[in-house]
Amino acid sequence: MKRNVALVLSSGGARGFAHIGAIKVLEREGYNITSVAGTSMGALIGGIYASGRLKQFEDWVDTLDRMEVLKLTDISVSTKGLIRGVRIIDRIKKIVPDMNIEDLPIPYCAVATDLLKGAEEVFTSGRLFTAIRASISIPTVFQPFRKGNVYYVDGGLVNPVPINRVARSGNDMLAVVNVNSPQPHEPSHEEEHHEDSKLMARIKKLQSKLGYQVPKNKRDEIGIFNLTNRSISIMLNRITDMSLANHHIDIMIEVSRESHGTYDFYKAAEIIREGEKAAEKALGMNITG
Repeated sequence: MKRNVALVLSSGGARGFAHIGAIKVLEREGYNITSVAGTSMGALIGGIYASGRLKQFEDWVDTLDRMEVLKLTDISVSTKGLIRGVRIIDRIKKIVPDMNIEDLPIPYCAVATDLLKGAEEVFTSGRLFTAIRASISIPTVFQPFRKGNVYYVDGGLVNPVPINRVARSGNDMLAVVNVNSPQPHEPSHEEEHHEDSKLMARIKKLQSKLGYQVPKNKRDEIGIFNLTNRSISIMLNRITDMSLANHHIDIMIEVSRESHGTYDFYKAAEIIREGEKAAEKALGMNITG
């Protein structure tokens, strides 16, 4: 008999590809995912899973290299953020047709932040990709998503691990995938560290223009852009710790925040495998590969 699981997927940028690996292991081991809630990348992967198109999405992201990621990055020097986000959403829609959340096969919830009110926005109805685009708007990176007079940014600012938003039934288990775990990273093989890729070089150049990199001393990398993002990261981690401590979690799947960078989207296959290993570890299995 399959065990029902309510699944919660954290924010985490490119590390969120690990959610795919975790889901694959849960299903393989006989767990029946009956609902899913996610923030930021967790909202993206969760929404695609709820639509029934996760395998097709995985097949596509497995093909992404640095240049493909660059082509999908509609970069614009703007005080609102570096990336418009239109190109990537339009490309995903070719794999996952947009639909109403209430028409998905399983209950789904995405969390975003109402920037002007500073309040959590919970999407459980309406267009799927409206919810996803609102939730993934990392401040200073993705431009805020505007709907009417409301500006939405990353849900991680208020609820990076939305345990309290996932739909529950009386006999289900609670499974959480946190890809921002403070645990040390233990690489299984030598990993690449090519920071001078064309994509990263271009992004860094634009980040420097946007944040003016104050101070200019190369020995001090705390410019305005990095200061903002590091501050957000600290806040996200503290909120996550409190959320995890306040809930009973049956299956805790953890991926180290040191494992991959936030923008390592061209390493999808590697990160997905990281999620598989984390899930196998959480379930007490012998890890292979």
